[in-house]
Amino acid sequence: MKHSVNPPPTPDKDVAEAFEKDELTLREIINIKLVESGEKENLMELVRDRLVECGWKDEMRIACRELVRKKGRKDVTVDELIRVITPKGRASVPDSVKEELLNRIQNFILSAAP
Repeated sequence: MKHSVNPPPTPDKDVAEAFEKDELTLREIINIKLVESGEKENLMELVRDRLVECGWKDEMRIACRELVRKKGRKDVTVDELIRVITPKGRASVPDSVKEELLNRIQNFILSAAP
């Protein structure tokens, strides 16, 4: 099993305080449950694996290299690279990956429901 270099996100203090006040949105509650159960990290690993399998990661690497070649290595900042590549990356995630992720989240919600 691959592990992320970054630790899984944990609900911050403001979210925890809002939870105590019953002011969380459904989305925030689901996110908290996903984090607490460890399922969020599993889903992130699933998405990473699927994006590698379908060649998306390689496509994004190529797009980054092309932008750096076009503008010049010294004339491209990381922020600019992210700003230019992010919309293309989001738009090019295969529908099958999105659908699988959505199904896994729906199944999690159904299994976590009282």
